Amino acid sequence: MLMISSRELGILTMKAYRLLTGVDDAAFCHRITEALNLGWRLHGSPVLTYDGVRQAVICGQAITKDVPDRSYEPSMDLSQQ
Repeated sequence: MLMISSRELGILTMKAYRLLTGVDDAAFCHRITEALNLGWRLHGSPVLTYDGVRQAVICGQAITKDVPDRSYEPSMDLSQQ
């Protein structure tokens, strides 16, 4: 089977990456859920650490999204993709 990449076909697709972080609470889960429903995908496993100053567990989750017809620009707001 011949595999042709989207780049070879001239289709422009940008891969966006974000790392969401926050206190491990319902609000953080809602942020992840909203991102998933906006087309973002989980990337890798979540990470947890303890912030002794805030006395709270901090969670981080990487997410990615393929954005068609866009080229990456350093000035773009990735949260709006």
